[in-house]
Amino acid sequence: MTQNVPSFTELLNSARVSAVHLELRDQYSVAEEAEELAKWRRGDAVDVDPDSEYWIGWSDLVRGIVGRGVTVQRARVVSLPVTDYIRYEHHITTVNEAIGEQVRWLPRSEASGIALPGNDFWLIDGRAVRFNLFDGPGRALDPQYSEDPEVTQLCASAFQAVWDRGVDHKEFVV
Repeated sequence: MTQNVPSFTELLNSARVSAVHLELRDQYSVAEEAEELAKWRRGDAVDVDPDSEYWIGWSDLVRGIVGRGVTVQRARVVSLPVTDYIRYEHHITTVNEAIGEQVRWLPRSEASGIALPGNDFWLIDGRAVRFNLFDGPGRALDPQYSEDPEVTQLCASAFQAVWDRGVDHKEFVV
């Protein structure tokens, strides 16, 4: 893994054909989501307007690359029954779809025969991978980056296998 990790925006903007994201955790504790997650847990309405101040940075980034013809796909491997965090994530996925992402879910029990990398990742055009690292409770750590063909092939194969077995967001019930 190289130490020179491009910024997330640089990485996604470098995509010409595809940007795929594989999520493998049942719980994240990302600071940027804390307030919205707390509101959701209280039963309050959460922000699912892709044009709101909360979402606009992500929305503009994804809409921009989708507008250039890049396919953006997100697959999530989740344990059943799902955690509260995954219920929240499922609820806000309407934003991802509204801005052009395609999203699928795969129950972890159906992933046993898939060789999965140890960490979540974004794979860009099958050539560059950014691993998103988290500590035990789900707080973000410094990412890793690689253009090693063996590493990118593992990620491409893992993503495709999860995608092929996954259930479309609109059909996945939590």
